[in-house]
Amino acid sequence: MTKTVTGDFADEAAMKNAMDDLISNGIPREEVFMDTEHMQLKVMVPDAMKGGVGEILERHHAKNLH
Repeated sequence: MTKTVTGDFADEAAMKNAMDDLISNGIPREEVFMDTEHMQLKVMVPDAMKGGVGEILERHHAKNLH
């Protein structure tokens, strides 16, 4: 089953760095969505990858994960 992991960010540079990190770690670009209006990065992944995505988002200082 696919889940969407959303990270809230304080600045766009951190969000962009997180997106680049996710893509370099094998997440397909078409599964990563940057919402600059709401300062959120949304990642669609299988349940099994949810924890790893959360770790990457936290590494880039995501304020909240949901």
